Amino acid sequence: MPFFKSNDPSIPPGQTLTKQFPVLHVGDVPRFDPATWRLRFYGLVENPYELSFDELRAEPSAEWRGDIHCVTRWSKQDTLWRGTPFKRLVERAKPKPEAKFVIQHADNAYTTNLPLAAMLGDDVLVAWEFDGSALEPIHGGPVRMLVPKLYFWKSAKWINALEFAAEDRPGFWEQRGYHNDADPWKEQRYSDLPSWFG
Repeated sequence: MPFFKSNDPSIPPGQTLTKQFPVLHVGDVPRFDPATWRLRFYGLVENPYELSFDELRAEPSAEWRGDIHCVTRWSKQDTLWRGTPFKRLVERAKPKPEAKFVIQHADNAYTTNLPLAAMLGDDVLVAWEFDGSALEPIHGGPVRMLVPKLYFWKSAKWINALEFAAEDRPGFWEQRGYHNDADPWKEQRYSDLPSWFG
């Protein structure tokens, strides 16, 4: 897969550019059944609810165009995504005042965690389309999170639930030594874990 160094100041430090879309994930690509798939909103919310795939796509959508960055040091420029704005779905769920964090739940028992405040930007989508086509399963289709300002492991593939919580709860990679905040401009790739951490 071709990667090349860039002096482009729009690319975070330590990253190399690729024209491809590398495939990295935990576990096998799951099978999708549109008849049974649901996206669930639960936890510290006044209005827990769930959406089918058709219901999600029927929500008003938005596009986001920009660069994405992986902790494994690749960046891909000028990507185009379409999906439902996360903040619209949050408004419907009505988080309680004590809800400060969102835990993304996905197939293969994958989770990742973020402060709720970090997910309320216009660039955060529950995405189901990439570059004008349905999101391929290998890239998280039919539905994945898109939180493009952070390293891409914070944008869970095959999302199926969003849990609102009062306390932070490190997810799959955070428990294995990845940085909790994941800001590519600060190169927050890995945390300083104690030597006894398993």
